[in-house]
Amino acid sequence: MELNFCRFIAMENKTTLLEALNFRRSVRVYDENKEIDSKIVKKCIQQATLAPNSSNMQLWEFHHITSKEVLEKLAKACLGQSTATTAKEMVVIVVRKDLWKQRAKENYTYLNQLFGKKKKSEYTGREKFALNYYKKIMPFAYGEFFGIYGWIKYTISWLTGIFKPTYRQLRKSDMRVVAHKSAGLAAQTFMLSMAAENYDTCPMEGFDSIRVKNVLNLPSKSEINMVISCGIRKPEGIYGNRFRISFEKVYKQW
Repeated sequence: MELNFCRFIAMENKTTLLEALNFRRSVRVYDENKEIDSKIVKKCIQQATLAPNSSNMQLWEFHHITSKEVLEKLAKACLGQSTATTAKEMVVIVVRKDLWKQRAKENYTYLNQLFGKKKKSEYTGREKFALNYYKKIMPFAYGEFFGIYGWIKYTISWLTGIFKPTYRQLRKSDMRVVAHKSAGLAAQTFMLSMAAENYDTCPMEGFDSIRVKNVLNLPSKSEINMVISCGIRKPEGIYGNRFRISFEKVYKQW
């Protein structure tokens, strides 16, 4: 099913990656007289779910805002900036680290179905590792108790690291960063998908996260990764040619 979906995307989406990269700009003002197709935006969100993410945990949600009433409320929560007030639609990418148990269970169930019913002795070493990864390692990585458990794990990894290379980012704050990195990859995939459709976007970090969560009725443990406005640009919505620091300053080859 997933392979067929990927082939469908490849056949339908003929824009090259370089063209999409060059087209994508952070648009500050959208043309209010030009509409966008919600079905295409939804398709781009679906493509965003194909983004790489840590341990395939998919600790994200995509809230597609098309209601004018909700858009107006979100524009206020986004500090009234023009990219929000002129947007035709918005996509709010939400980190749901609190769903780690559910997502680990879904991965475990999928792998069980993939490997088929077997006796324990019949599983290959690779299959055993994959199943234990979601049954034991993920609970170890994401489990927490007021942050104390994270420090215990961090101490264990630090001591282990004296003798051999080991994974060290195991505190509550570390796992939060991991979840947000995955959501960021999905956000970029969404924006490039939109660019391939000649639709414009702007990722916003200037927003009142509490108000955004209230507008969308999100649980307290969820976190807003990014609010992305969508539409079709006005010429003045782009602040001139794209500026980037010299490549020689940021590229290091070893």
